[in-house]
Amino acid sequence: MKKKVLIPVDFSKNAWNAITYAMNLFKGEHCEFYILNTFYLGGFSNENLLIAKPSDSAYEAIKKTSEEKMDKLKTQIEFRDDSPGHRFHFHCEFGPLTDVIKRFIRKKDIEFMVMGTRGETDSKDLIFGSNTINMMENIQACPVLAVPGNVAFKEPNEIVFPTNFKTYYKRRELYYLIDIAKLTHAPIRILHIQQKDKLSEKQKDNKALLEDIFENVEFSHHTMEKMDVKKGLHKFVESRNSDMIAFINRKHTFFGSIFSNPMVRELGVYATVPVLAMRDIL
Repeated sequence: MKKKVLIPVDFSKNAWNAITYAMNLFKGEHCEFYILNTFYLGGFSNENLLIAKPSDSAYEAIKKTSEEKMDKLKTQIEFRDDSPGHRFHFHCEFGPLTDVIKRFIRKKDIEFMVMGTRGETDSKDLIFGSNTINMMENIQACPVLAVPGNVAFKEPNEIVFPTNFKTYYKRRELYYLIDIAKLTHAPIRILHIQQKDKLSEKQKDNKALLEDIFENVEFSHHTMEKMDVKKGLHKFVESRNSDMIAFINRKHTFFGSIFSNPMVRELGVYATVPVLAMRDIL
């Protein structure tokens, strides 16, 4: 069965790096890659009748630019890819990025998304660009892997999975984490930053459930005591040179607010480490 992987692009170097990272990550796997560029005119709204629609000439101009750049990207990919199990589909669509991506995921039944951490127009002072943050916060239909532009692909030495053991886990939520761990032979390091002297009974049960879910991959437990979560994660990853971080994006719990704009600026570690945000399945 082929994986369906979406890669949004703005034709920046970071976007190209995300494409090559995805191709290498799933090298040897049967994959349908959907390369998507969205183009839009600022100020246009389908919902506000007082805002004029774009003129035909303005629309055709940005559409032409998008299609020309996509043709060049298609040539690059065809020259670069050597995996017989990979197929590529190229799409240029008009509309706001988040709206187009949500619609595209439903339409094509996308299972996984890979994107760069910054776009062409994002400030170089930002660790994650605004579009990446929006995708991680708003895309719940599939996992999102954010790849820094300066990170060349290599099989991760380990994948750090931070958790407080306060919520239940579901196998479907962790499917792609386990899949990547198996593909790359990377052990999963379960990191608990402990705020109290011992785990509650509920936390113990959730810990046991997580161990059961990870039974077919290599994993280990690691504990840091009474430390700020983001500082503890930063210290752990930096000290071990970990190559990937994965977490379940549960709203209002644990990491629910980590990927807000103000918080992301503090997490310099993510400038060099791919981050996998998995969906919260209710």
